[in-house]
Amino acid sequence: MEEKITIQTEKAPQPIGPYSIGIALGNLIFTSGQLGVDPETGELVEGGIQAETRQALRNIAHILEAAGSSLEKVIKTTIYLRDMGEFAQMNAVYSEFFAKDPPARTTIQAAALPKNAAVEIEAIAHR
Repeated sequence: MEEKITIQTEKAPQPIGPYSIGIALGNLIFTSGQLGVDPETGELVEGGIQAETRQALRNIAHILEAAGSSLEKVIKTTIYLRDMGEFAQMNAVYSEFFAKDPPARTTIQAAALPKNAAVEIEAIAHR
């Protein structure tokens, strides 16, 4: 049985509950959902859906890097939006990070997100 490894980095927001920001198991890395939270302040970045999407993806990149991976190795993302009407704005920023061979993706509208965030993103990657 492969060992489950908890991923830790100070470059991403720290958990505010009983969960890990990332888990590695074998060659797979699973990130917890990331908001557009600045890890230094613990607050959502200002600028709306695009700024929050950019910061959430930066947070995911830092978690993956701490686990020996990168955004280029993401195979699946799940995106939760507060308002599906902001899909195009989120997608514009998302495509900056995944311009070539983007991962599989699911996008859903959620009734509410922590901190009243506009977006939350989680990822699965390989090493």
